[in-house]
Amino acid sequence: MNLPNALTLVRIIAAPLIALLPFAPTWQLRLAAFVVYVLAAITDYWDGALARTRNMITDLGKLLDPLADKLLLLSTLVPIYLLQAGHGTVLSMRFMTPWGDAGLPLWVLIVVLGRELFMTLFRQAAARKGTIIAALGAGKWKTALQSVWVGSAYFWFAAKTAAFHYMWGGPVWHSFAYFNGIVGVVTMTVAVALTVYSLAVYLRRYGRVMA
Repeated sequence: MNLPNALTLVRIIAAPLIALLPFAPTWQLRLAAFVVYVLAAITDYWDGALARTRNMITDLGKLLDPLADKLLLLSTLVPIYLLQAGHGTVLSMRFMTPWGDAGLPLWVLIVVLGRELFMTLFRQAAARKGTIIAALGAGKWKTALQSVWVGSAYFWFAAKTAAFHYMWGGPVWHSFAYFNGIVGVVTMTVAVALTVYSLAVYLRRYGRVMA
């Protein structure tokens, strides 16, 4: 097993931890969830870059890397949806924005996860017909914005819990909360738009393969 594959395996092992830590009752453990997620997101870029630049691409890596990506997405979006489901409570983990609280709607969760499942099956079917579907620019931007969206949500879980514990308030706290909330909502919105757009691009470009 080479270094890129080892990094991918670490990301797979970290996925359950990333999924469970946001439900911890303390801000320290929720902050740990954010840190572990950021490290996992960095390795997602790093292992691919190493594999390409050092000619370390292997069949095992081709199998593990997509699996790690899907696990990381599932282990973050489901906790975000569950923690942001509450509305109007003191410990609600919904984003705070100047226009009101905002969470992760169920339809967005279904669209994002459904797209990933469909593209996984679509790529496998195309590969069996001899066509390799490479990542397109819109898909890469979608992934980058998803990372910022998830990161802002995970950091918010820790910050909101710490604010409740230490009774933070005032204009400084609200300015931070609004800034973090705007970042989270905007990146979520654009990421979802790119999710739908990139799917349409893939189908237009490679749909003939399945005909």
